[in-house]
Amino acid sequence: MREADFLEPAAAAKAVLRLDPRDDVAVALRPLAAGEVVEIDGHLLTVAEEVPHGHKLALHAMAAGERVHKFGWPIGVLTAPVAEGEHVHSHNLSTLLSGVEGYAYAPAGDGPVEAPDSLGFLGYRRADGRVGTRNEIWILPTVGCVGRTAQKIAAAAQARHAGQVDGIHAFAHPFGCSQLGDDLGGTRAILAALACHPNAGGVLLVGLGCESNQIDPLVEEIPEPLRERVRTLRAQGVEDEMEAGLALVDTLVAQAAPAKRERVGFGELVIGLKCGGSDGFSGLTANPLVGRMADRAAAAGGSAILSEIPEIFAAERLLMARARSADVFDALASVVNDFKRYFLAHGEPVSENPSPGNIAGGITTLEEKSLGAVQKSGRAPLEDVLRYGGRMRRRGLSLLEAPGNDAVSSTALAAAGATIILFTTGRGTPLGFPVPTVKIASNSDLAMRKRGWIDFDAGAVLSEGLDAAAEALAARIAAIASGEESAAERNGEREIAIWKRGVTL
Repeated sequence: MREADFLEPAAAAKAVLRLDPRDDVAVALRPLAAGEVVEIDGHLLTVAEEVPHGHKLALHAMAAGERVHKFGWPIGVLTAPVAEGEHVHSHNLSTLLSGVEGYAYAPAGDGPVEAPDSLGFLGYRRADGRVGTRNEIWILPTVGCVGRTAQKIAAAAQARHAGQVDGIHAFAHPFGCSQLGDDLGGTRAILAALACHPNAGGVLLVGLGCESNQIDPLVEEIPEPLRERVRTLRAQGVEDEMEAGLALVDTLVAQAAPAKRERVGFGELVIGLKCGGSDGFSGLTANPLVGRMADRAAAAGGSAILSEIPEIFAAERLLMARARSADVFDALASVVNDFKRYFLAHGEPVSENPSPGNIAGGITTLEEKSLGAVQKSGRAPLEDVLRYGGRMRRRGLSLLEAPGNDAVSSTALAAAGATIILFTTGRGTPLGFPVPTVKIASNSDLAMRKRGWIDFDAGAVLSEGLDAAAEALAARIAAIASGEESAAERNGEREIAIWKRGVTL
């Protein structure tokens, strides 16, 4: 798949857009009426029936059983014949995905990335060399039983220490008790990784005392040099857990408060790549735009992390061709097929996607959704593959095992080390996560309607072109990384979600 170079300035003036010369369908850039005549690639086409904006119409007649191409790749097979100008969607198009696949390593060579630039931001450089975009105190409960306790400590401490650090936040969750094996290990790994995050100038681990997720094994997963900024509280072991918790936060604030922002390069960012509530424009505007940001960070020596493994099904070969080595290719093939087996073992098809909101927005099959979603990764080589709960090990582009669920995958991105998350959306969501979460609307209508949720309007790609929109988004990212609040931060939207895969005792 080529970069979205079809998005030239003034594309918004068009009624339909063909994304690749090999495509059998075009995308409606506005609602189309039956009988309307539209121009596409110098040819006139009569719209046969109403086509909602973001949806697809056939560019020529096709028979049932034929494969339909978008982005230059198959996105499904027709279940009924289609005439030129007809609406192509879930009523006549079905997925081709079925199960586990075999893959062969066929590297395509390094893709082009943007040249390093002088754009930077004001960040907090930590003792280990990493750079945070915030200097906060995080309170992490080891178990759901003390989630509210952690939140009450955070609220009282925030009132006590307002202005001394960038914020004091608790991240409650329902797990840590009655878990076994890998399931418990996943909870522990996520919490330990969050405790290591450079956006946290200090961390308080709040336990109950009797839970499966004991504090001591959790602390052992935190590297020794980082433990000096971690405090622990066992609620069953003190008379007044609020008083004890606040006293510990006092010490953390005193330790973290002297940190100052300093100017650093764009390459000091670790960018989490996420899409949620995608629509037919996500793969045209917001995701290619975020891909530019991933490439920009990689070219500057920084990092980007892509996740949501089920939402690369059918597009995984595009990433495999960019694997830096055979080992990275093998790790990618393994994580993709392991996730497919996870679905199949639970009696679910691997294609149980898109969501109702995706379908309403014009996405028909998982293939179509994945081909749009993978564009967030840009074109840089894939340097590493991380399992769930893993932490970033190499600069450049990494792939992280996590499901498509917004909260679970975004939490995993933060735990892996993302210091800012670029979250593209065509439907909108108020959710926010431990690190600044930049909401990027795929269409201008959403950006205008939900101004309280959205940080950037990627609909500008259609009117101003990809280059101009990329410069504007990079500047917005730099401002938020330097301390300007994202919409989710202004709204107090901060949460985590942990992927539970095992039995509960």
